[in-house]
Amino acid sequence: MDLKKFSDQELINAFISGNNKCINVIITRHQSRVLGYIIVSVKDRDIANDIFQDTFIKVVNKLKVGAYNEQGKFIPWVLRIAHNLIIDHYRKTSRVKIVRSTDEYDIFNQLPVYDNNIEDEIMTKQTHDKIRDLVELLPKNQREVLKMRHYQEMNFKDIADSTNVSINTALGRMRYAIINLRKMVDQHGISLSI
Repeated sequence: MDLKKFSDQELINAFISGNNKCINVIITRHQSRVLGYIIVSVKDRDIANDIFQDTFIKVVNKLKVGAYNEQGKFIPWVLRIAHNLIIDHYRKTSRVKIVRSTDEYDIFNQLPVYDNNIEDEIMTKQTHDKIRDLVELLPKNQREVLKMRHYQEMNFKDIADSTNVSINTALGRMRYAIINLRKMVDQHGISLSI
């Protein structure tokens, strides 16, 4: 029996009935969409992978206890779980620890001092100018999405609406724009470590 031909609901029912292989098929089927959503939100692949794993751990646990009852809406349900975990992540990382100076410990002795000189500023400006030139070499649809996202700070829903494409297409164009930009940066030997 080829589990890949089963619908999501059939796989869920089979998993609940004890066929553990079904959950692997579901995860593999929806991995790129769920992981892509998380990466766009947290902008860090390692953190995104952790949240992705936590998402499907929650999905498995909820399926095992019968907490899923939204037939036909599996992916929106999974994305809602992922979204809540992303919010939890930001809540944890945004907590600011207050450190007070004491007689034995002076916080100002621990802080690094950065002194940007004019040479660093010139090099940074030159790097930014080179990157802008490379952006202009991208295919039109990739360049358009990249500019809307980074320069106009538009979200992907607004980008999709403005360009008359689906959100997935907008995300794909952004992904390819970044991949192509990285290749061009490597080809031109541009250092981004400024």
